[in-house]
Formats: sequence, C-alpha cells, structure tokens
Amino acid sequence: MPQSEKQKKIRKITGTVVSDKMMKTRVIAVSRLKKNPRYLKYQTLTTRFKAHDEKNEYHEGDKVVIEETRPLSKDKRWNIVGKA
Repeated sequence: MPQSEKQKKIRKITGTVVSDKMMKTRVIAVSRLKKNPRYLKYQTLTTRFKAHDEKNEYHEGDKVVIEETRPLSKDKRWNIVGKA
C-alpha cells in the first residue's frame, strides 16, 4: 500500500484541566478504570498529559478533548481540540 493511502488514526481523549499555570500549555488529567486481576475490584488510574493551548482559553476544571499530534516539546504531544 502506498504511503499516501495509509492514514494513521488520530487518538482523541476526554479529560479535565488540572493546571493552567504555564503559557500555552495545560495539564490534562484522564481517569480510567482498571480491574485488579487478583482481587477483581476496579481501581481508578489517572494519567496526566501536557497539551498545547494556543490562545490560553481553557482553565482549571474545564472538560476538554485532546488529540495526539507531533511532538511540540519534550513533554507535549497533545493538542486541545475543544470543550467536551
């Protein structure tokens, strides 16, 4: 298959802004449930992503949708698409 026909699916995740202290960068917390294999109980796992916010328009507590993008800095690989 030629390279032009091959398209990579862009991942989109919904999360909550937990920090807006950096310029053009927001920290997004994404929670998910994982089942413990031994005790068969569900645990909440939280992952924090740094995402690019060009206009500094999202603030703590906002629910947002982020999508994967090329590396923008050492830690930033996500871009904020909009509110959830």
